[in-house]
Amino acid sequence: MRRRGRDGDNGDSGDSGGDIGRAEGTAGAARQKRAQHSWLPWLLRTLLLTLLLGYISVPFLIRLFPSLLTKFVYLNFLAFPFFVDFRRPELLVNNTISLYLTTEPGVTVGIWHTVPSSRGAEAQGKDQRWYEEALADAHPVIIYLHGNGGTRAASHRVQFLKTMGAADFHILALDYRGYADSTGHPSENGFTTDVLALYDWTKARSGNSSILFWGHSLGTGIATNAARKLQEERGVQVGAVVLESPYTNIRDAGANIHITKIYRQFPGFEYLILDSMARAGMFFPSDENVKVLSCPLLILHAEDDGVLPPKLGRKLYETAREAYKDKSKVKFITFPEKLGLGHDYISFNPELPALVKDFLNMK
Repeated sequence: MRRRGRDGDNGDSGDSGGDIGRAEGTAGAARQKRAQHSWLPWLLRTLLLTLLLGYISVPFLIRLFPSLLTKFVYLNFLAFPFFVDFRRPELLVNNTISLYLTTEPGVTVGIWHTVPSSRGAEAQGKDQRWYEEALADAHPVIIYLHGNGGTRAASHRVQFLKTMGAADFHILALDYRGYADSTGHPSENGFTTDVLALYDWTKARSGNSSILFWGHSLGTGIATNAARKLQEERGVQVGAVVLESPYTNIRDAGANIHITKIYRQFPGFEYLILDSMARAGMFFPSDENVKVLSCPLLILHAEDDGVLPPKLGRKLYETAREAYKDKSKVKFITFPEKLGLGHDYISFNPELPALVKDFLNMK
């Protein structure tokens, strides 16, 4: 009887041991789960605190080191499309050669020259000398000034060369200093120097052909800077200025572009960020420049521009129209939202050449 009791006792002890093991396992799992839950809030708090500190720090860093702003405005480090052989533009667009121009000691800019499509057959296999001589063939010449990011090989810029080349314009598309295969470092004054050097080079070869400045986005401010300097310092009027997707000045542009939206309600936004643009040597005052110009001025803006709102283009037009004595020299054309042209794709509109030629009284 006692043996059975002892055996029974042993059996009960085994069951108790199993229960204890299961309890300890359950407790261990619970501790592990609690540990996991304990570090997740800490990680989340740390991440949010880091983001908050970064958000708060940026405006003060910009105020202390305004040159940082040039990295956001001059996106020359975004050299898209990548792996382009700039010396072989014919891989992207017909009737085009690459050339290089020294604009000042130590600065050489890369340029693509597209000749009118009507001369495409002649252009096959021709060298740079032939292209230079072709500038005097009485077809108007566009000096094309692109926006702040990428290179002259970007798809919408290549499309511009194709569109306006087919409309019998010469196009000289340059990459400013510090962009693509051009040497030097970006600066507002440096851009003006580059454009005027290209203008002088072109004028020396184009005879009586009309020369136009065509700026897109950031390039609109560069175009008006160069046109104003030509007029004020040399008494020379450029043939016309075309501003595609423009802004009034770089401060207004900074206040309206989407990247600054998260800071517009930040206390001191204007002082810390917008005012720092001037401290970084960036002005691009197209609204002041157009008050001085007297050449034909055409402003183009898409209603669905999500980068620089069309209200800036309209404001610039109104400023110019008020200042111009001959109001017929100023025109503002908008493109409806349904076309989907946005900020970069006005050159894809097949009606663009006819609109420009009509403004310039060309056949």
